[in-house]
Amino acid sequence: MKAVTTDISAARVPPTLGVLLAGGLARRMGGGDKPMRIIGGRTILERVIARLAPQCSGLILNANGDPARFAAYGLQVVADDVPGFPGPLAGILAALDWTAANRPEIEWVLSAAGDCPFLPRDLVAQLHDARARENAQLAVAASGEQSHPVIGLWRVALRKELRDALVDEDLRKIDRWTARYPLATVTWPSEPLDPFFNANTVEDIAEAERLAALDDAS
Repeated sequence: MKAVTTDISAARVPPTLGVLLAGGLARRMGGGDKPMRIIGGRTILERVIARLAPQCSGLILNANGDPARFAAYGLQVVADDVPGFPGPLAGILAALDWTAANRPEIEWVLSAAGDCPFLPRDLVAQLHDARARENAQLAVAASGEQSHPVIGLWRVALRKELRDALVDEDLRKIDRWTARYPLATVTWPSEPLDPFFNANTVEDIAEAERLAALDDAS
């Protein structure tokens, strides 16, 4: 199975592979795959793909367990190779390694949480603009006064340093990793709808239904 590919304007952003992080254990929802929950008649994952596919040079999915459960989406599924469910950094590392091996012409990976159905349609372009403008090594998203480091741009060439940090230092927090490099942060407005709203609990699903109605009407 191949990564989903989409044409984007090379004049706007460098070729960028998108990885949807769906490797979490969803304990606050009683387990299961959060991105497979349905809001507004579509799965959250379907909404995430619709937002990111036009912005990226391909999409892959980071998830652990049986990849067949995602077969309907046509995405290459890449599992963590760092044991113990160490968190989203392991998913980002898996994506960097996959890109280096399979898409060597691509220097950048965009990571996004697989449970964020309302991602900005200019996410990749804005992060690249900020990174280039500030001569940064990495770029992450924010909304209001909250940073969302799981949603960011990662240079493929940093994959060895990330692996060393994960395996040798047992580093787990993304912001501890990003603090080691020049970092650009792009902030989006959180009203009338926070583009980085994510469904972490059963109650969040009800709120997501309300927001989906607003989003679909816009």
